[in-house]
Amino acid sequence: MADLTTNVAIDNHLTTADGKPLKAALAAAQARNKRRAFFLVLPLLAFILITFIVPIGQMLMRSIDSPGFILQTDVITKEETPLMVNLGLWFKDNPQGTEPDEAAYTALVSDLIALKKTRAQGQAGTRINYELAGSRSLFTSGARKAAKLKPPYKEAMIKLNKKWENPKLWQVMRSASSRYTGSFYLAAVDRTRDANGDIVRVEENRRVYVNLFVRTLRLSLLITFLTFILAYPVAHLLATLPMRKSNMLMILVLLPFWTSLLVRTTSWMILLQSQGVLNDAMVGLGLLDDANRIQLMYNEFGTVIAMTHILLPFMILPLYSVMRPINPSYVRAARSLGATSWTAFRRIYFPQTVPGIGAGALLVFILSVGYYITPALVGGADGTLISNLIAFHMLSSLNWSLAAALASLLLGGILILYWLYDRLVGIDNLKLG
Repeated sequence: MADLTTNVAIDNHLTTADGKPLKAALAAAQARNKRRAFFLVLPLLAFILITFIVPIGQMLMRSIDSPGFILQTDVITKEETPLMVNLGLWFKDNPQGTEPDEAAYTALVSDLIALKKTRAQGQAGTRINYELAGSRSLFTSGARKAAKLKPPYKEAMIKLNKKWENPKLWQVMRSASSRYTGSFYLAAVDRTRDANGDIVRVEENRRVYVNLFVRTLRLSLLITFLTFILAYPVAHLLATLPMRKSNMLMILVLLPFWTSLLVRTTSWMILLQSQGVLNDAMVGLGLLDDANRIQLMYNEFGTVIAMTHILLPFMILPLYSVMRPINPSYVRAARSLGATSWTAFRRIYFPQTVPGIGAGALLVFILSVGYYITPALVGGADGTLISNLIAFHMLSSLNWSLAAALASLLLGGILILYWLYDRLVGIDNLKLG
């Protein structure tokens, strides 16, 4: 015990050449190394923050932020001007389910007059039109004639257009009077609020998004499975051949990466169309009658075939990276001990390739759920995925909030599957190379 105390005392009195305590000098050196490492990775962190974290945060915010009905933003100065102030106050003072009275219609008329002066009636109507079709024209015509109306305003507005007494319209306006809303997430899962504010399913002919999410998940899983079935023997061949021959064949695997995605997709269109190469070949061989050509594209089949071909290298490369280091003597040893070829493969070789399978499957699945160009060109109406509808709302309908809500749900689903993979398989077992 005395010797231990002496050693501790000696350690506490050790110093560096310049007289500083050794312990403090080591701590300072470690702190400098940590700062140096932090500054080295700082550009990468800034790049990820600017190009990844911030856009995702803006997308999540956009999915719940929809100020178009209550605020007008100046394009140049970015200043926000309040809209629908009086109607917003009425909604605030009257709880959900209150029937619009004369005071509500008076507030509506005064706000429509203000909309006409600021030329914001189209903006306010567009926001309501996202949830109730035909509302934009209702607001533009109402704002144009509101200044000429005389009280009682309730009768005047209903006489002007009977849609103004629609309870659904008032429910949507109540929801839009709050800047932050969950209406777009409800719409993204084919739900809405009725006149009483209760969450209900939309009409059957408008139930689009859930079916598209299911189709996207189903086709992505099918494509992942098909790429695995096709890639496993190819990767095994590349891993077992001599290096010179393996490198020659690897060029064929990498060749698609050197070809434009649009060119590859267009090539599949030429192959799969009704008057394309495959149908012409089957007609020429007598397998098909010219009048009964098979529809190979503008459906799910075309989407699966084209995307499987395009994503196949993303499965081959992770499998090859884990198969190449496997020592072939393991399988030979198992067979010398009496195991059949199938048993040796199942119990010795295949378990060692599981990390590559997991990496390839995760990579192919994540890429396939977000694919856009190939389903749009080859899939048609029956083969489109949720990504195509997100692009439609971004580029055509300009309903960016709904597009953001759909993208957020897609991102959330991928994160859940990633979490499940980590729980079941373990992300530590994933190998990309």
